[in-house]
Amino acid sequence: MSTPESAPPPPEAPPAAQPQALDDANDLRGHHFKLLLGKPLTWVLVVGAALIGGVAGAAFLHPLLGAAIAGGLVLVGLVVVFAIADSRAADAFFTAYAAEHGYELGGRSPLPMVTPLLCKGDDRYAERTLSGPIGEGFEAILALYTYEEETRDSKGNKQTNYYRYTVGLVNVPQCQPHIPELYAQRKFGFRALEGFEDVFRTKKERVKLESEVLDQKYEIFAGKQQDAIWLRRLFSPSFIVWMTDAAPQKFAFELVDGNLCCYVSGHKENSAELDGIAAATMAVAKRLREEAAETSPAPES
Repeated sequence: MSTPESAPPPPEAPPAAQPQALDDANDLRGHHFKLLLGKPLTWVLVVGAALIGGVAGAAFLHPLLGAAIAGGLVLVGLVVVFAIADSRAADAFFTAYAAEHGYELGGRSPLPMVTPLLCKGDDRYAERTLSGPIGEGFEAILALYTYEEETRDSKGNKQTNYYRYTVGLVNVPQCQPHIPELYAQRKFGFRALEGFEDVFRTKKERVKLESEVLDQKYEIFAGKQQDAIWLRRLFSPSFIVWMTDAAPQKFAFELVDGNLCCYVSGHKENSAELDGIAAATMAVAKRLREEAAETSPAPES
């Protein structure tokens, strides 16, 4: 009896689609925008608002104005939908970034007012926070930080100005006995005015180090009672090279009573720049800890 031929093996299933790697808060913005536009409720709300506005404009003003109002409301509705999509894309990115790096993700919240930047403004808050280890035994908070300042014009009209930064916060208690305060700010303005400005400083003094490149990029200040020798050891040649060549663009930091706040201007919403802020925060904290360990007495056994 002949043996029946074996049935051909079933075709292999196509590989499952891999999830898209999220490197930026805008990666999924178009995806969420299309999803929202594909929902009937979106068009009901957009077109409904446009019809109501258009009919009211035609009835009380002019038919042509009514048509223009309807068209304008459609555009406004689409802008609102795009803003919602942008927010959802950012939420997805930060959720993925936090999970990948082992951070705890937080929403809008206050930050400790431990350095001058974190005390500025009439209101101040983090719009997002990422809390957790950044390496070398350091726990940090990365935050999209905003402070607000209210001003009034000659007519008394109030205006709010928003100042946004991405900050890295870490505590380095070991350095507090050696350097209670230290500020490294990005240089701007006219160098000719430095001496004039320094006359009016009462609690801080400008630090000059033997590096022309560092002096061109940063203004460094410390307390007037600071040990100058310890400070010069802190700014070792390798640390100066890192600050001038490897630190993130427009990087600066503040140190007050062991609380280190590293920051750059603007809210950074992509992996590379957030990684850069975390690495820079750790680099400064590590250098402070190293120099403190070199000069602190060994613990008694």
